[in-house]
Amino acid sequence: MTGFGLSVALATPFESSGTIAVEVMIAQAKRSLDLGCASVTLFGTTGEGASIGSQERERILETFIASGIQPKQIVVGVLVDAAEDAAQQMSQALSKGVRNILLAPPSYFKNVSDDGLFAWFSDVFARLGSAARDVLVYNIPSVTMVTLSVDLISRLRKAFTSIVTGVKDSSGDWPYTEALLRQHGDLIILIGDERHLAKGVRMGGQGAISGMANFAPHEVRAMAVDGNDDPRVERFVAELLKHPVTPAVKVMVAKMTGDDTWLAVRPPLTSISADGRRELALAFDGLFRTKAA
Repeated sequence: MTGFGLSVALATPFESSGTIAVEVMIAQAKRSLDLGCASVTLFGTTGEGASIGSQERERILETFIASGIQPKQIVVGVLVDAAEDAAQQMSQALSKGVRNILLAPPSYFKNVSDDGLFAWFSDVFARLGSAARDVLVYNIPSVTMVTLSVDLISRLRKAFTSIVTGVKDSSGDWPYTEALLRQHGDLIILIGDERHLAKGVRMGGQGAISGMANFAPHEVRAMAVDGNDDPRVERFVAELLKHPVTPAVKVMVAKMTGDDTWLAVRPPLTSISADGRRELALAFDGLFRTKAA
């Protein structure tokens, strides 16, 4: 099975008017690809995908492809609750030839059963019919409050062998990740928490969809592709987690590019304070920019 590699969980820049700064976004995507990322993931958690509507998504995707980014270099996140909406957004992306769909479970209703989740995924795939393919199911319970159990993933894999091809695990729960890796060598397992990334890859994980790849692609790629530990990355994740993560990632993109367009987020998120921005910059420079004695 060919490795998935590193996909940058692309952040989404916004103009002061609140519209998406598409050209800035495309420039960041191309920069990430040039620096070793195998693909870009649009509209995921870091990309504020739950706040981006279907018409915007279609316009951005078409503009990305028109700019020369190949569809096979694009993964598209789908983070909605209604099966009809999920199928519509997936169809929109798959029809353009994208590499994968990153599909989160519905998250409005809490304490749902594996049976209920299985029925939801089944409904989405039935609506897509023969167009359904290359789905990475997305386990991120800190956001969705829904855990995709290893048993549920096994059930989905068995029922939809040609559709469900992988899992992005952003649980941050190493025993869960380890169980997933041990039971599912037949799936593309992507580790979302960089603190577990290198050891997960050494156990058979195929890479990552990473927010940190927006501003530290070389370092994250060495973990995601080669399985090399990097304590600096692990320590900086802890610094990011002191803040709301998506706005914090955008602070770092602004720092790296010198473009404060990246500081804006779409409601209901709010931007990081000036003090928070300074803290993140100092922490990053202390870890990554300190010269060896």
